[in-house]
Amino acid sequence: MFDLTGKVALVTGSTTGLGKSMALHLGRAGAKVALNYAHNVERAEKTLAEFEAEGLTGALFRGSVIDPDSVTRLEEEIRESLGPIDIVILNATPAQPILPFEEYDWEFHQSMLDFFVKSPFLLTRAILPGMKERGYGRIINIGSEVFDRGVPNFSPYVAAKGAQRGWTRSMSQELAPFGITVNMISPGWIPVERHENDPEEEKQAYLSLIPMGHWGKPADIGAAAVYFASDEANFITGQTLVVNGGMTVN
Repeated sequence: MFDLTGKVALVTGSTTGLGKSMALHLGRAGAKVALNYAHNVERAEKTLAEFEAEGLTGALFRGSVIDPDSVTRLEEEIRESLGPIDIVILNATPAQPILPFEEYDWEFHQSMLDFFVKSPFLLTRAILPGMKERGYGRIINIGSEVFDRGVPNFSPYVAAKGAQRGWTRSMSQELAPFGITVNMISPGWIPVERHENDPEEEKQAYLSLIPMGHWGKPADIGAAAVYFASDEANFITGQTLVVNGGMTVN
């Protein structure tokens, strides 16, 4: 079960955090993985070394997922190096400061829409012809529990994640006749590298609300990604899998 041998997967923003975990899990399931990054070369090369140390097949591809020319080039480079993309996980994200509404400007709102609406549009447009031709594809958006919880002082991020979920639902219906599934994974707060300096009292306050009584792990998101990417999920589309220990109930 969950064998991805022969498949090519692109995970955007995959050299750190949850993206890295998803890339590793896809690789362990047999996929050839395109590791994408935008800026930090040293971190990207370290991630590739970890990948290769496990005997996994992957390669680094630098590129912005919100720039049309960059996305076109990214798709071409992956296709030439690893093969046509069968699985794409739309994970890349910018900084996410929590602020009162008055302290956000439209430029920040736009950056959220760029990563969570524009990027899925650009990447899907680039890979869709090949997926339709092969009659197969997996498009997996990474959402967030914040949409379900209506987290305050976070309105630009919450709004953009809501738009991404709506896009997932609509595209799932449009692409189902072509054998292409479109789903979303919505993680709760799962501490990764960028949370190292978060206040301990905030972490403990969140932890106290998790019904399962413990933190989620990046591996929990990696496992969910493998499931949605696999043949075992052939008949599942338009769905959102919330991975947060029961913090929200759909």
